Amino acid sequence: MTQGVGLCGSHRTGKTTLAREIASRTGMTFVQTATSDVFARNGLHPSAAMDFTTRLWIQHKVVEAAEAVWQGAAGVFISDRTPIDMMAYTLADIQGGTAVDFTELAGYLDHCFTVTNRYFSQLVVIQPSIPLVHEEGKAALNRAYMEHLNVLIKGLCCDERLACRVQFMARAVVDLDERVGQVLQLAGVRPC
Repeated sequence: MTQGVGLCGSHRTGKTTLAREIASRTGMTFVQTATSDVFARNGLHPSAAMDFTTRLWIQHKVVEAAEAVWQGAAGVFISDRTPIDMMAYTLADIQGGTAVDFTELAGYLDHCFTVTNRYFSQLVVIQPSIPLVHEEGKAALNRAYMEHLNVLIKGLCCDERLACRVQFMARAVVDLDERVGQVLQLAGVRPC
């Protein structure tokens, strides 16, 4: 069974950069997810509005693609996303008038917790704090939406279905070297 450290949090919080840097300093395998690619392959854009049936369908595709790369990881790895993030994006699309098949939603959430517990021994929540930089094909740069996702992620990390250890990076840490150091300390990983 693989044991991963998962960085979770809203988009544009530097998870990929941070995971890549941690991997280079520790020798851990960096496992990058491809959420934007999954959307593009299916003719969708991450920041586009979509009905909830479409949102749930594409989020299932995102989890499937991520699970395939986590499954292929050998030994201890670090990843730039987790199913916690994927659940948060799905839940963030639900508004008061959103038509939702709750049985399908509950099944998706249960599946995401199962996948998280299967591949990750610990999670580190990376909160919004670094300056926002636009990148083509990425989700919208909306601080309020990012904070909404952050709150959802923090709540999901307290769910009793989650079996792995969870730590939270302090918002005040924005320097890359300090961020790497804090994740290493929180996750109990030693540099090479």
